[in-house]
Amino acid sequence: MISAVLVANRGEIARRVFRTCRALGIATVAVFSEADAEAAHVREADTGVRLPGPGSAPADTYLRAGLIVKAAVTAGADAVHPGYGFLSENADFARAVTAAGLTWIGPAAEAIEAMGSKTRAKGLMAAAGVPVLEAAPGEFPVLVKAAAGGGGRGMRVVRDAAALEEALAAARAEAASAFGDGEVFLEPYVEDGRHIEVQVLADAHGTVWILGERDCSVQRRHQKVIEETPAPGIGDDLRRTLHEAAEAASRAIGYTGAGTVEFLVAPDGRPYFLEMNTRLQVEHPVTECVFGLDLVALQIRVAEGERLAPEPPAPGGHAVEARLYAEDPARDWQPQTGVLHRLRVGPELRVDAAYGDGDTVGPHYDPMLAKVIAHAPTRAEALRLLARGLERAHVHGPVTNRDLLVQVLRHPDFAAGRLSTAFLERIVPVPAEPDAVRLAALAAALAGAADRHPLGGWRNVPSQPQNKSYRAEPDGAVHEVRYRLTRAGLVAEGHPDVGLLRAAPDAVVLEVAGVRRAFEVATYGDRVHVDSPLGAVALTVLPRFPAPQTRTEPGSLLAPMPGTVVRLGFAKAGDRVEAGQPLLWLEAMKMEHRVAAPAAGVLAALHAEVGQQVEVGAVLAVVVVQEDVEVVEVVEEEVPS
Repeated sequence: MISAVLVANRGEIARRVFRTCRALGIATVAVFSEADAEAAHVREADTGVRLPGPGSAPADTYLRAGLIVKAAVTAGADAVHPGYGFLSENADFARAVTAAGLTWIGPAAEAIEAMGSKTRAKGLMAAAGVPVLEAAPGEFPVLVKAAAGGGGRGMRVVRDAAALEEALAAARAEAASAFGDGEVFLEPYVEDGRHIEVQVLADAHGTVWILGERDCSVQRRHQKVIEETPAPGIGDDLRRTLHEAAEAASRAIGYTGAGTVEFLVAPDGRPYFLEMNTRLQVEHPVTECVFGLDLVALQIRVAEGERLAPEPPAPGGHAVEARLYAEDPARDWQPQTGVLHRLRVGPELRVDAAYGDGDTVGPHYDPMLAKVIAHAPTRAEALRLLARGLERAHVHGPVTNRDLLVQVLRHPDFAAGRLSTAFLERIVPVPAEPDAVRLAALAAALAGAADRHPLGGWRNVPSQPQNKSYRAEPDGAVHEVRYRLTRAGLVAEGHPDVGLLRAAPDAVVLEVAGVRRAFEVATYGDRVHVDSPLGAVALTVLPRFPAPQTRTEPGSLLAPMPGTVVRLGFAKAGDRVEAGQPLLWLEAMKMEHRVAAPAAGVLAALHAEVGQQVEVGAVLAVVVVQEDVEVVEVVEEEVPS
């Protein structure tokens, strides 16, 4: 019996494993980098072990197998759960854990090795008669993939031969850095395919459970955003084909534990094997909801040698998961940093969160804040429940993808099950209704006025004309609020039919054309978050007299976010550069950001070097162009954790 588990991971998955361990009476051990010293997963663990790396980057901490094994032994753990990402599919790490006398909560190293390389896995599946994607010479578009990679990171779509060499070089460099293996391969890029995966669970006694399939087609940057089970509209024949292929793959390598076999279903309905992930998946909660299981508990029991029942439980209902990210969809999914002041979601939804209230979302790791899951008797009910729950959630902090998630869940094509990996490419983020933003700004101003009066309450809101200005986030639109109180009540410019019923520092009740609504107001410095039935609005209070701004040299290219300079282009100061030519690459939050010349000109200055930490707004380079264009082209690319 396992008595203490070290989770070789961080954030949401570490907290998820700890929750099951507590329910089973198992002690918990966390590992943490310097940046994670006060993280939620460290606070929740019984014991925490600092990883003494030279920095907080994954390569210095969570990817160092020797440090992890030493931490487990030092803390008295007798088992290691790898989570997902980092070292979870590293066969050498699994061997090191067992060599130290610890229990590895996962498949055998040999199984990881068999499926860890996508090229070897494809050969194995092809020999078993499962269709695989093979790129023909000169065929485009193709997808460049790291053979030892996973999680959608490091992939590149190449549409013509001219771009292939650069894509191959970049993918090889990323693969070697992240996985210690620079092997890459090509496969045909299937436009408008569906990403469908099958959950398997196997014990050491020959039992293999097939726990349904999940549709994971809604993706950005080849990384999943919304997942659900069962997959809508695939038909019994295709479902049976996928399930049988997944079972065959598991039995072919003597698999034990939880794993996922992934397929790409072409528009013509033909399925192709993509890869097998020899670990727990991020989206495992939807399977748990539908089958009424705890997959982490089953992983632990299988590692302890227990037998599974001959057949899995019958599924029930439909479950949908949305990944809530600190990122701005309107700015090409640019990751965001800052303090997460509050995350509140209704009790009708399951929430697996990476952060707690007051935690800081830093630049070192994945920007996922939480996974939010709805389970209901039907798909339509689950979509409605999740959309409304997200809409009414309090998410106070960095800009997130919450509004886009709600938009997707309510989109007619999504509701009809018309899904593909290109789904988000056809979605244009819809900004908040101007009227909703104006009312939110008015509520924020009235709450602020009530907060300043020693007695509080709406009767004490100043009767003199008031002006307040706010910038709505993330679109940057400025909203000026003009209002005053008279004997007849509230007079708000632009809202002649608005009445004020109550004003307090944290809540305002307004009546508009006979419709009464409550606005919850939370203020954090100059940031104000307003939540109401009209939706959530984030505002920044604008000062009455703007502070002087620092001027930058014309042609300056500024860092779009805090990060680390990971490599430089070929151009040096004084060289002529062409429009779009890469000058340097920043890495932040598992994303690589290419900073390129905005136009043809001369690289007048380069203020960056490899390994340099830069803050948002730092001047990275200066390109002198004819029109003195002050624009930075940022192309975001996924990099492994």
